[in-house]
This record gives sequence, structure tokens and C-alpha cells, in this order.
Amino acid sequence: MDVVCDDIASHPVLSAAPGLNALGFSQGGQFLRALVQRCGDRVRVRNLVTFGSQHNGIAKYQVCGSSDWLCKSYIALLKSNTWSAWVQSHLVPAQYFKAVDERTGEPTEEYLENSNFLADVNNERASKNEAYARRLAGLDHFVMYVFENDTTVIPKESGWFAYTNVTDGRVTGVREREIYKEDWIGLKKLDERGGLHFESTEGEHMQLSDEVLVDVFKKWFAPSDSRSWAGVDGEQRVIEL
Repeated sequence: MDVVCDDIASHPVLSAAPGLNALGFSQGGQFLRALVQRCGDRVRVRNLVTFGSQHNGIAKYQVCGSSDWLCKSYIALLKSNTWSAWVQSHLVPAQYFKAVDERTGEPTEEYLENSNFLADVNNERASKNEAYARRLAGLDHFVMYVFENDTTVIPKESGWFAYTNVTDGRVTGVREREIYKEDWIGLKKLDERGGLHFESTEGEHMQLSDEVLVDVFKKWFAPSDSRSWAGVDGEQRVIEL
């Protein structure tokens, strides 16, 4: 994350921009959010849009095909060593895996002690990083899309920071959770001024239509003085990091 922050802050185009728009797919969504929270004083992001991201983590790893032995070996390593320092540092899904007590919905001590990414960027530990909340609340808009038929992200509602009890299927929305009520990362402040948006789109994980993408670009990434591409002067650049 520090390397990406340095790269953007020193980029001849991005560093000179008054503000950036960020679009994150799947795990890229929470990593872009982490960029805002950790690097927001050096890199100004105006709007963040995420699709099918795991903002509240995953409760299960993906299901492999019956004959996909490479996938099965990978998942077996994840399941057996999720909290080891090596796995947390080298296997990305482990970094946003979240273990909770299903009776209370509270994260386990093992997760809080060993998660090297999610527990930090969600400010779940006792010692809070106040800068995380200030920086995320500084966004103009944070737009979160969930895929309605997603079976890859378990639970799919993680894309909205919701907690889903995987045993009985009960969903606790983010506004009912401590992360929002106590404003650990700035979601409440952002929501109160109309900057937090919950969206959904049809399809499985990352089954994304051009129509939806075009709508996102028109609605959230158009210049601030215009919500239409028509008659827009100046230059818009899309840079893939």
C-alpha cells in the first residue's frame, strides 16, 4: 500500500489533479478504500465506487470445481494456516477473511490479533486510528455495489459492510453495527451528508454489463461541474494502477 501511495503521489498527472476518482472491482475495492484511509492526506480521492468487494470480510473461502486440484490445494493451505504470518503476508484472501462468534457477531480474538489487513482498515481493534475515519469521511461519495446473485463472496452483503450470520442467514445492516454507530472509519459522517450509497446489480460475481459501467462513469466520474458527458470541456484520463 505504501508503494502505491508513493507511486500516485509522485505521478506527474495524478499528483497534479485536484481530485481522483477510484473504481475497485472485488478485492480491489477494499484495497482502494485502504488507500484512501492510509494515504488520503497525500492523495485526494473524490469518489470511490466498488463492485462486489469484501468490505466486512468473508466468512468462507471460495468453492473450487470438483477437478480443480490447484484451487483445492490453495484453499486447503488457506484454511489450515489462515492466521500464520506467512499466509497473511502472501495469500490475499486470508487478508480479508474474518472469523466471528456466530452467537454474538463479534470478531474473534484470533482474528483481531492476527489479521494484517482487514482488522486494521476497519478500525476494529481497541486502539482506533482517527485519521482513517477523517480521511474516508472526506470522500465526496462512496458507492458500494453488491452483485445480487453473488456466490463467490460469502456473504455477498459484505460489499455493504453488513454482517450476515452464515448459520441462519440473518443480515445486520451497517447502520445497526458498531462500526457505523461509533463511526470507526467515517461511514456515519459520510452518510449523514448524503455521501454513502448502497447499490446492487444483477448477476454473479463480476458479471458486469457495459450499461452499468457507463452509468457509473456518467453519474460519479463526470467533472464536478457537469453530470453529463455532453459539452464537457477539458481532458479526462483513465489510468489503471
